[in-house]
Amino acid sequence: MAKYYGLVPAAGTGARMGSHVPKQYLQIFNKPLLYHSLSVLCDYGPIERTYVVLAEDDRYWEHFDYQYFSSRLVPFFCGGPSRAESVLNGLKAMRDEVADDDWVMVHDAARPCLSRQHLDRLVAEIGDDPVGGLLAVPVADTLKRADAAGRVASTESREGLWQAQTPQMFRYALLLEALGQVTNGTITDESQAVERLGYSPKLVLSDNRNIKVTYPQDLMVAKMVLTTELEMDS
Repeated sequence: MAKYYGLVPAAGTGARMGSHVPKQYLQIFNKPLLYHSLSVLCDYGPIERTYVVLAEDDRYWEHFDYQYFSSRLVPFFCGGPSRAESVLNGLKAMRDEVADDDWVMVHDAARPCLSRQHLDRLVAEIGDDPVGGLLAVPVADTLKRADAAGRVASTESREGLWQAQTPQMFRYALLLEALGQVTNGTITDESQAVERLGYSPKLVLSDNRNIKVTYPQDLMVAKMVLTTELEMDS
């Protein structure tokens, strides 16, 4: 029976946050975003182990206590200059511990509000899917395409459009093959790499609680979501 593994690329700098600290290390409740993102994966029973891919010269990881996760969390200091390269390096580093048919859930380091319910739905709906899939939400807002002057060039149809989230879950061998063919980090998520092989990943309905912290105001929204989750659990 196939096993499940988590993989979190966390070697980026998060330049759009405008902070001197990489955004995955910005804190909510005195713990970095990365800690919150890892905690759900490490606490989720079906996941055997979670691997986090850090920059080779990461100066922040050692300042936080991850002992709670014990052997369920393994850090790799082999991050690359792009997300695709970090994930690929992580896949290669975990090769001896994972079978070709095992599932790998790739999750964003700065997506701290992932819940057990999100993971339950992903596992249930992907099941034995021959390709794999990802959490996503249908686009709700009207989409505008801008011109070079920052003015509206056209209004785009949102019909059939979804906003991708993470985790994105694929078989180890397929994901390794897909990312191995990417050059110059020219993809923005794992699904895109798999799509380039001619596959159609499955979209699994998520919700807007699974926010990715990209801009400063997102940090406040994430804190509100986590606060609500803690209140519901208490």
